Amino acid sequence: MTEKTRSPEYRLAQGALSGLRQDLFHNAFAYRPLPPLRPDGPLVRRLPGKRIRRAAVWLPHAVVLFLAFITLLLASASTSPGLDFLVVGLAPAAAVVMTLVRPVGAWWVSMVSTPFVSVLGNWGDWPWSPAGFLGHLTVMTVVALRTRPRTAAWMWAITAAYSVFADTALSRGYGTNAPGMLFTSAFVLLIVSMFLTRREARQEVAAEKTVTAVERDRRTLLEERTTIARELHDVVAHHMSVVAIQAEAAPYRVENPPEELEKAFATIRENAVAALTELRRILGVVRAEDYEAPDAPQPVLADLDNLLGNVREAGLETEKTITGAVRPLPQGVELSAYRIIQEALSNALRHAPGATAKVEISYVLGGLGLRIVNTEPQGLVKPSPGAGHGITGMRERVSMLSGEMTAEPTEEGGYEVTAFIPVAQAVAEEAS
Repeated sequence: MTEKTRSPEYRLAQGALSGLRQDLFHNAFAYRPLPPLRPDGPLVRRLPGKRIRRAAVWLPHAVVLFLAFITLLLASASTSPGLDFLVVGLAPAAAVVMTLVRPVGAWWVSMVSTPFVSVLGNWGDWPWSPAGFLGHLTVMTVVALRTRPRTAAWMWAITAAYSVFADTALSRGYGTNAPGMLFTSAFVLLIVSMFLTRREARQEVAAEKTVTAVERDRRTLLEERTTIARELHDVVAHHMSVVAIQAEAAPYRVENPPEELEKAFATIRENAVAALTELRRILGVVRAEDYEAPDAPQPVLADLDNLLGNVREAGLETEKTITGAVRPLPQGVELSAYRIIQEALSNALRHAPGATAKVEISYVLGGLGLRIVNTEPQGLVKPSPGAGHGITGMRERVSMLSGEMTAEPTEEGGYEVTAFIPVAQAVAEEAS
């Protein structure tokens, strides 16, 4: 009979038996030591004193050993020392201790030793002795905590099957405590399963949040790079167009130009047009379908006063300071510097309402220095939440120009953004 012709009930039973084999039979006695608690866990980190926290990481091990000791005491209270005590007392206690290193194997030891503990003991309850009752319940609880809810269900089902069989076929005429074992174990294992399910759900949510945050940062980075590419496309395309037009018009400005000069200008124009076409073909893919190139030229540092005026109208008092000899810089540097200042002031407006800001621009020999710092928020208006995307965009612009940037809170409670964009002296002189 093929897999397709088998009934759903058969496939369900086959899957259940496969789960049973995987949970309780496959590598049942594998060595799996119980790890200590994390020092930064929610419980340990709240404890006072470093020495107490260092010892508290072994709390689960201490609890298991304490329960094994209680199991041993229950057995010694009703059994005289001798060979019987080795089975009646040490077997349940050893199974409890074994959960620290071989959890599934410990359950099998407890399950197999239960009939012998019950027969050799001297008490009126059947089929669970006091020591066996506590030991087996402890073993199931620890194993369930260390595995998964499906394993807990299998352990309870096999325990219930043994309890029913022992109570009906092997009864010694004593009162039965099988219902008590089944009810207590079901209640405990249900709580453990709910705890495991909730913990697994929290872990999945945390993992999803981490993946979402990474994807969001990656998407933000790509969007910022796309914006930068669009702006640089407009800047470079403008300059290449100017080169092509000037190369075409240059021969007409000279009377009787030499043939070599006309060929040179023609070659310059052809190369400029080819470069412009290739640039538009490559960088044009980053444009959205609804993107339109700005009609006005891209902003530069000379347009900073208009930006500061708009920021002041929005409620952020701003002061500008310029040091060094002001000189024209490459348009890409000017544009990036303008955008960095714009984004830093926008962050101050969102996250520091009522504060004041200072913008410092330093023209130095090796490049351009920027410093934007705002004071601590003032007033009753609450800051707007943010995800740090603006900082990501600023870092991307500075990194594109081989610069350096820092963004961190100040000791006074404000925030400071500093950036240095290197500009070669020859390039700066050429731009001027």
